[in-house]
Amino acid sequence: MSPSSELWSITETAAFLRIPVGTLYQWRHRRTGPRASKVGRHLRYNPADVRAWLEDQAA
Repeated sequence: MSPSSELWSITETAAFLRIPVGTLYQWRHRRTGPRASKVGRHLRYNPADVRAWLEDQAA
């Protein structure tokens, strides 16, 4: 990940995937869905990881 790339919040990730935020929390609890990182108390998503996960789901 380059230093200039931004991480997405859970709200931004849910908006990109067009799903409820609660679904991302459920996926994280079930260890499915795109990979997330904890930054302090917050979940952050790398857009490249989200897109790669989405591509993998379509395959």
